Amino acid sequence: MRIVVSACLLGENCKYSGGNNENKAVLNFVKDHELIPVCPEVLGGLPVPRMPAEIVNGVVRCRAFRSGAAKALTIALKEKADMAILQSRSPSCGVKAVYDGTFSGKIIPGEGVFAALLRENGIRAIDAADIDV
Repeated sequence: MRIVVSACLLGENCKYSGGNNENKAVLNFVKDHELIPVCPEVLGGLPVPRMPAEIVNGVVRCRAFRSGAAKALTIALKEKADMAILQSRSPSCGVKAVYDGTFSGKIIPGEGVFAALLRENGIRAIDAADIDV
């Protein structure tokens, strides 16, 4: 199985803060599969570290998020990804919830820019938080 994975979940330091979201459950889940690591935000040209971003009224106010999501989708389609495992709550990769745009830590139902493109193109995305240890 070919799986797109948010690069930060694999330990790549591409998170807005300069760190990563290495996830042992995800690493264990994908260990016998072909991985396609992507960070839509870095693909869009955003630096590491960078200012945090949130979705406001359904829109991330930064063009790099849309262009990076499109580039990540192109990679997923070219590599014939079967599915994706994405970082929770991210404005790019959130599968079922995102931060509300107030930078207060409040979570609301919604999806990130890349997660939406995957769904629209028939690639199933799973929230990293839903992967059991």
